[in-house]
Amino acid sequence: MNTPIYIAEERISSAEYIDFLKRTDLGSQYPKERFEERIARLVTTVSISLVARNESGVIVGVLFGLTDFAYWLYVTDLGVDRAYTGRGIGRQLMKTAHEKAGGEKDIAVYLIANENAVPFYEKLGMKKAEDVMQYNKIEWTEFIVK
Repeated sequence: MNTPIYIAEERISSAEYIDFLKRTDLGSQYPKERFEERIARLVTTVSISLVARNESGVIVGVLFGLTDFAYWLYVTDLGVDRAYTGRGIGRQLMKTAHEKAGGEKDIAVYLIANENAVPFYEKLGMKKAEDVMQYNKIEWTEFIVK
């Protein structure tokens, strides 16, 4: 099943994103508290919103990122539909986001990786960093988007 995949910069609705999350492992990164309200805010405010669709228009990959378009890109969300993993969609989403933010000669990329995704990011040439500071006092009840 090697149907063409199309990547475009577009905004999607929170309902579309939640539906996509059900088909990925990305949904486990969000807290249960005010989930739908926060997802609605997320999809409308990110600096970069890239969506990969199959030829039927179904979302098969998403990358959301925050950037200053001068120095850094923080990837908040990168997910691929479980039925489409291993086809280079995640790699292409990362490459496209990096280019849109300003290119690898100018833009450093940061993200928080799920431990299962670390090998993927290492294949992209990323390394674990130990110099990240954190301030986190939010309520966080884990759940799976279903």
